[in-house]
Amino acid sequence: MGSTDGYEMMDVYKIKGGNHLSGAIRVDGGKNSAVALIPASILANSVVEIEGLPDISDVLMLKKILEEIGGEVTFKDGKMIIDPTCMVNTPLPSGNVKKLRASYYLMGAMLGRFKHAVIGLPGGCFLGGRPIDQHIKGFKALGAQVMTNEQEIVYLRADELHGAKICLDVVSVGATINIMLAAVLAKGQTVIENAAREPEIVDVASLLIKMGAKIKGAGTNSISIDGVEKLDGTKHTVMPDRIEAGTFMIMAAAVGDGITIDNVIPSHMEALIAKLREMGVQVQEGKDSIFIPKSKNLKAIDIETSVYPGFATDLQQPFSVLMTQAEGSSTITDTIYSERFKHIDELCHMNASCRMEGGKAIITGSTLLTAASVVASDLRAGAALVIAGLLAEGETEIREIHHIERGYSKIIEKLQGLGADIHKDRQLV
Repeated sequence: MGSTDGYEMMDVYKIKGGNHLSGAIRVDGGKNSAVALIPASILANSVVEIEGLPDISDVLMLKKILEEIGGEVTFKDGKMIIDPTCMVNTPLPSGNVKKLRASYYLMGAMLGRFKHAVIGLPGGCFLGGRPIDQHIKGFKALGAQVMTNEQEIVYLRADELHGAKICLDVVSVGATINIMLAAVLAKGQTVIENAAREPEIVDVASLLIKMGAKIKGAGTNSISIDGVEKLDGTKHTVMPDRIEAGTFMIMAAAVGDGITIDNVIPSHMEALIAKLREMGVQVQEGKDSIFIPKSKNLKAIDIETSVYPGFATDLQQPFSVLMTQAEGSSTITDTIYSERFKHIDELCHMNASCRMEGGKAIITGSTLLTAASVVASDLRAGAALVIAGLLAEGETEIREIHHIERGYSKIIEKLQGLGADIHKDRQLV
């Protein structure tokens, strides 16, 4: 966004709906893995190479942050080469750390390496309360002193980190990974109970193990970490993005004439596949791909999000658009982020029949969506509006697209490859 003669310039997506899409679309490396893998490189004593990274703003922002603390970083064609040897314990109270949620992984990584960190509380999408109290609980158990101030800056310091048994009060992906990052160089054994089980945790553990960490149980609710004295550089390839894959699967069910989604781990998609089939979508699983044929006569269903392996909160917003095409009344309950429904009003602007009632979204279909000018309030809301625009009659304009570009790499080119009429435009506001 820029300005000219007192006016602001804003990038928007413009989508002419009604085209039925077909062909193949490839999933990039996982955003939610990438934003933890990159900070994990801070713990190494030599070069770390990470391949398959998505070309998204969150990844580019983390590159800048690593350079701020003295890292030498190159990023090209999905490969990031990080030399952490000259990194220094630079305070990061503001600036780039405020621009993405996952900057909190810098806390665990810098505490693990330097035993001291000053990090501003992170930004990213606002989805209601996403406290870091479980992260702090873990850091304190490992022996760190933790203080915060009114400027939302976290101060972490430890003379020595030592292993501990930590039982999380709530299942938290962020806290599980952050404690793991802090614990791999601590003295003794750390056990994380009630740990999150998401595939991204397994991916981060896999990188750390290649670096020399001793971690068992990643992917279960009990992870044990035996601290080591040093971690070496290594090479690692990011797992496929299961949320991008899910978004494309939902899109294919909504507007596809037969779409293959490549670079998928089908076992990561079981909850979504089950709900698509319940709705009447004929999902066909391959070894590392999923085919969604043209879908007809969709049935209304109910969804409740939950921690992995349950239905992902990140997919409920895109799925709500598919529900507008199903006969009958569907409901969504989000037990993870209760405020993750800002897109509902935007869908109503597009003629969807949906409302909030008692913390649930109620969506009645099937409905012919119509084009409108709408706002992406967060990353997955933006993805939902893209799908809605592909369905809608007329030309839809989506504003605040920077949210979408935080998590979807080359989304315009990918959709154009399927036959979508979508482009980015810059306009005065």
